[in-house]
Amino acid sequence: MAEKLWSKNFEINKEIERFTVGRDREMDLYLAPYDVLGSMAHITMLQSIGLLGADELPQLLDALRDIHAQAERGEFEIEEGVEDVHSQVELMLTRRLGDMGKKIHSGRSRNDQVLVDLKLFTRHALRQTVEQVKVLFDELIQKSEQYKDVLMPGYTHLQIAMPSSFGLWFGAYAESLADDMLFLQAAYKLTNRNPLGSAAGYGSSFPLNRQMTTDLLGFDTMNYNVVYAQMGRGKMERNVAFALASVAGTLAKMAFDACLFNSQNFSFVRLPKECTTGSSIMPHKKNPDVFELIRAKSNKIQSLPQQVTLIMNNLPVGYFRDLQIIKEVFLPAFDELKDCLQMAAYIINKMEVDEHILDNPMYDPMFSVEEVNRLAANGMPFRDAYKTVGLQIEAGTFHADRHIHHTHEGSIGNLCNDRIAALMDDILAQFHFERVDEAERKLLGK
Repeated sequence: MAEKLWSKNFEINKEIERFTVGRDREMDLYLAPYDVLGSMAHITMLQSIGLLGADELPQLLDALRDIHAQAERGEFEIEEGVEDVHSQVELMLTRRLGDMGKKIHSGRSRNDQVLVDLKLFTRHALRQTVEQVKVLFDELIQKSEQYKDVLMPGYTHLQIAMPSSFGLWFGAYAESLADDMLFLQAAYKLTNRNPLGSAAGYGSSFPLNRQMTTDLLGFDTMNYNVVYAQMGRGKMERNVAFALASVAGTLAKMAFDACLFNSQNFSFVRLPKECTTGSSIMPHKKNPDVFELIRAKSNKIQSLPQQVTLIMNNLPVGYFRDLQIIKEVFLPAFDELKDCLQMAAYIINKMEVDEHILDNPMYDPMFSVEEVNRLAANGMPFRDAYKTVGLQIEAGTFHADRHIHHTHEGSIGNLCNDRIAALMDDILAQFHFERVDEAERKLLGK
């Protein structure tokens, strides 16, 4: 059994160990490649300040690159009896290089080690989220353009209200994702700051070069104050969780609409048969289970900021083991959201719409506002026009004129999809993922 990094001359109670380790070994598998990257930057800095020999650094880097490749292939394992990812990496190094492998921990604590692991993981996971949001965004814009001339009822209070269009409906969710992307951008910028070198939260007596590790890992800047760097544990996760929840809110609302519009009472859209499920007793059923699960999973993700807040909200300054539990709700959330985004993009791509919804005369009253506006435009006071049309509807003499002409920005006849797409492109350009790519390529010797 591997010796604990913190072990002394006594053994801890096995039940206490089971309880305190919890799911950490499972959660740390998410962090494995990032723990290696952080160690590579750290030891490169250690060599520059004389805490590693010039002959030792290449050997350690080669070994760490092998471990990183193993983690990228999904072959990295935390062995039985090994407490966490940090211990496993150090164990693998000492098996290969002997006591040299034990030198990598100089000038850092597991506190700032896990902080940098979480920052690097989150930075990568946010990028994947951004890319998947863009895929769904593109599908929505394409569908908005495809069906921009197809009218549909708009609703308030679930009552027929005014004319809308599928161009507006698809485009509305596209623009919502553009706003969500601003939250993701803010989360990325807050994440992309280097805590390494803060050690246990109070710095180190070694002359660490924190700017060097910041540059090597492709961070925009560092968390300068070492106490604040440690205070960032939990705060980063909470802020990122709000960004994920914003995307999830858009998905949940869209999924509800899709379920509603797919029902026989509406029949506005048709989902691909291969994307629906059946009933064990009713042979006619084609259920929109995918959208129902997207809705449920997205609502679950919207609770994430509150979960993180309640775990870390009443903690004073410094590290506490409470923070370990945040990983259990935070790390898996990215995969769940990514799954929802992928499924939503696939079904939106395959979705078909009914182009003859308004053939049904039950929708005639939604053109009442158009008639009121026409009378007002011809000189009748608006309140008189409103009353005139209202009386016609009550008397059953109202005749809908379905030829509408909306021209202002964002209306049925002027969707502004080009401006929405430009807004999204402008936000995406500000992430500067290429800086991280270049830093990681250099570190890994690619």
